[in-house]
Amino acid sequence: MAREETTRTPTSPTERHDPAATAADRAPGAARAPRTPATRAWATRLVVIGIVLSALNLRPAITSLGALLEEVRDGLGMSGSVAGVLTSVPPLCFAVFGVMAPRLARRFGPAAVVCAGMAAIGAGLLIRPYAGGTAGFLAASALALMGIAVSNVLMPVIVKRWFPDRVGSMTGLYSMALALGTSTAAAATVPLTNALGGDWQPGLAVWAVIALAAVLPWLPLVRDRGAAPAAQDSRRQTPQESGQTPAAGTSAREEAPALRITRSRTAWALAVFFGLQATAAYITMGWMAQIFRDAGVSAGTAGLLLAVTMVMGVPLAFVIPRLATRLPHQGPIVLALGVCGLAGYAGLYLAPAGGAWAWAVLLGVSNCAFPLALTMVGMRARSGAGVAQLSAFAQSTGYLISIPGPLLVGVLNQSSGGWGVPIALMCGLMIPQMVVGWVAGRDRTVEDEATR
Repeated sequence: MAREETTRTPTSPTERHDPAATAADRAPGAARAPRTPATRAWATRLVVIGIVLSALNLRPAITSLGALLEEVRDGLGMSGSVAGVLTSVPPLCFAVFGVMAPRLARRFGPAAVVCAGMAAIGAGLLIRPYAGGTAGFLAASALALMGIAVSNVLMPVIVKRWFPDRVGSMTGLYSMALALGTSTAAAATVPLTNALGGDWQPGLAVWAVIALAAVLPWLPLVRDRGAAPAAQDSRRQTPQESGQTPAAGTSAREEAPALRITRSRTAWALAVFFGLQATAAYITMGWMAQIFRDAGVSAGTAGLLLAVTMVMGVPLAFVIPRLATRLPHQGPIVLALGVCGLAGYAGLYLAPAGGAWAWAVLLGVSNCAFPLALTMVGMRARSGAGVAQLSAFAQSTGYLISIPGPLLVGVLNQSSGGWGVPIALMCGLMIPQMVVGWVAGRDRTVEDEATR
């Protein structure tokens, strides 16, 4: 592809005479020799494979645990409140470690950070079932979730960097792979556990294999470091698009501090929207299978119902980002997904077992707010540096917002002795999610708002 680059080195005669490109090339550590078209095509294919394999690994650590939560609780002697803490660990880790991702990417390069993230996921998943005790289980889970956190933040950055003219379609591919990995882990964990002897420990550990495989495509790209997104964006954009004169090209190190992301109302709306949809998603992944089991559904069927909820994201995660990039305002999509969520929660409250498959489908559609949020991250910033800052801010702030949700559901379930109150909470949170999602969907960019 003509517009896709793999290093900060210029790849065309025009770029070699561009002042910004020349400045970038003279930066310490910059590569000197331009890559050939064949090399760029090969690297681009590796990036696509890496994106897909990485996305497959961003949720099995969570949904595999949700499918076996009762067995893990019994095996480790957890109370309902401690199990609620366990289901709150993912958003906590995403908030704490996700904010580090842009700085790590600037220092080591996004490919190297994602590669390390995949290795951390594999190690954490392999260790946690055999760590011994609740504390060891939580520590190993945190290691895996740290890898997921940095990869979560950097995926939109990598998409913007390598595929700036196909943000919608590549975000759709990434989201579709993520949904496929999520649903596969939910559906296959119980059968795999039974096939491996019925013990929950190997049933959880087996998912480390896919994570370790995801390390491989990133290995040839780990030396592709530096602030290429902003440098490339400044070379690609016209003065009108970038808001700069041709001589004002800057690197990501110079651009990033100039953008005060907390001044942007759109950034805050997107962060709150991300947090509320994450709250719904992690409550669903952590507790929905248990809700069905307590309603009289078998463990295997409950896992399949969770898988149906997750698998709805496979086709919709590809369609929704492409549709969102064609609309000037993404608010109508936000409202449609919210209505599906309200209907699903109402059904889960009134007849959890009787209409289980319908509620699973409706909640699966509602959970597609996640790929929509990722798409809006790419659309609400013009430059690669802006996307990196917005992605880190929206995801870290959003996951902080989502931390109390799964924990509160566990506490409310234990204190009330049923699922009515927790489901009412889930339903109530859907209203503000729709409101802030409408605001985040307006045709604005954080660069405009944050520099006022």
